[in-house]
Amino acid sequence: METVAVKKPAKAKTWIIAIAGVVLVIAILAGIKVTQIRKMMASGKTFKLPPESVTTTKVEKTSWLASREAVGTLVAVRAVTVASELAGQVKQINFDSGADVHKGDLLLKLDTSVEEAQLASAEADLKLAEVNAKRAQVLRKTSANTPSELDTAESRVAETLAQAAQLKAIIAKKTIRAPFDGRLAIRQVELGQVLTSGALIASLQSVTPIHAEFWLPQQVLSDLHVNMRAEMQTDVFPGKKWNGVITTVNPEVDISTRNVRVRATFPNTDGTLKPGMFANVAVLSNDERPALVIPATAVMYAPYGDSVYSVENKDKDLVAHQKFVRLGERRGDLVAVTTGLEAGETIVSSGAFKLHNGSTLAVHNDLAPDAKLSPTPTDK
Repeated sequence: METVAVKKPAKAKTWIIAIAGVVLVIAILAGIKVTQIRKMMASGKTFKLPPESVTTTKVEKTSWLASREAVGTLVAVRAVTVASELAGQVKQINFDSGADVHKGDLLLKLDTSVEEAQLASAEADLKLAEVNAKRAQVLRKTSANTPSELDTAESRVAETLAQAAQLKAIIAKKTIRAPFDGRLAIRQVELGQVLTSGALIASLQSVTPIHAEFWLPQQVLSDLHVNMRAEMQTDVFPGKKWNGVITTVNPEVDISTRNVRVRATFPNTDGTLKPGMFANVAVLSNDERPALVIPATAVMYAPYGDSVYSVENKDKDLVAHQKFVRLGERRGDLVAVTTGLEAGETIVSSGAFKLHNGSTLAVHNDLAPDAKLSPTPTDK
């Protein structure tokens, strides 16, 4: 019986070929991947981010009048609450809510019929007392009466005269007049109403001119004095400005805030400014001082310090370089820089929020906003 031999070498050869094929495929794929990685690394070395679109401006050197700004409140020059001193029924009202009145104008009259009747009786008694006193004086010259009778007659004149004056005073107190020129608020009484003593009738305020009260730090006391110029603006009338003067500097400094209370007076001929309104006040000095100014939009505000981006040339590109600055006063769209920049230096005026050190820039100053010292914004 003949034995058949197994061809083992042929099977081993097949496995070797398969393994070799797999290794070859892996090697090809690895080569392709290495080539891709090398290309990516080479392109990464030469890759540049696209430039950021910004607008630029130059740091300007100018002269500013020294000023101090504060938030204030408008206060009437004179303000009172018109009230009834005596009780009584309202018989006559001579004003409307919001009316302008002059000093001495009749505002309201309470019922004085009883007092007027008593006054008529007192005046009649006064006439009789005066006649009796004159007769007693004539009789006394001829010694036809005693000195005590003359004294009694003269005393009666004084007594009736005092009674009449008292009744006139009561009538005057029930006839309420404007104590000064001003504008009345909303009326609080009606015809026929019975008022108690001290009842509110209306408030009266003199608003021409008008005061603005505000606080300034004690450091300005050496430069602060009466008659200094002041400017005022309010959000109620944007773009409008009032010029006035400092009229009062409080003689004491608040111990809790170390601020001093200041009052400025402004004209208000048309009565547009109302007591209680919010106002921005700037106290101006006659001394000018040099200042480096930039648009406020150029500043990046941060807790660790304010900064701007200057524009530098690097390898034929415009590059942003961050600089930390210390700011001074702000006026309109501009802000003063005390340290960190030099006059004539080019900085980014808008678009700085998207930059970092080394960012390349594309300048488009045709889109630059117009920064003004006294802007006049509109609703359009």
